[in-house]
Amino acid sequence: MLQSSIKAPVTRFITPLCQLLIRLGVSANMVSAAGGIGSTLTAVFAFSSGHFFWGMVLCVFFVLFDLLDGTIARLSDSGGSRFGALLDSTLDRVTDSAVIGSVAYFLNKSSDKLVPVLITALVAGALVSYIKARAEALGTACSGGLAERTERLIIIFVGIGLAGLHVHYALAVAAWLLAAVSVYTVVERLVIVFAATRP
Repeated sequence: MLQSSIKAPVTRFITPLCQLLIRLGVSANMVSAAGGIGSTLTAVFAFSSGHFFWGMVLCVFFVLFDLLDGTIARLSDSGGSRFGALLDSTLDRVTDSAVIGSVAYFLNKSSDKLVPVLITALVAGALVSYIKARAEALGTACSGGLAERTERLIIIFVGIGLAGLHVHYALAVAAWLLAAVSVYTVVERLVIVFAATRP
């Protein structure tokens, strides 16, 4: 929901930067790789060791690269590629798994009861993306839903950042909310595909 509402104004804002990057010879795939690798490494090293706040700040910086690659692809002479779309989507899944998995790894050291909740959120989030991809492979559109990637990242990053500032229960609230909206979106997308493919 949020992703579609902010897409147009954000695209207008970043277009000059994307045009500059194209002139400098930076491709969409280069931006995707830099953002994906940067956010994944940050999550693994920062979150797994409990450095939540500054890890969140740096991770968000790299995740924002995801705003650039699509626009660069559209503005470039090649117009992007199917491999570029696959690379971007794959790196998104790696980043999401690294963020939630690294937090779960850190909490598991103290046998925190939030670990199963985070694993639920991780699996459900992956299913949200999988259902869309599988539906489109079957020729059925399956966009939207309560919590797409943008909403899910906002929830977990806010929780991680506040936890890094020692706000009590912030991570717990974020984890439970993330798990709930992710599971709901899985069911929502299954219903969308069922309705579209029903004879």
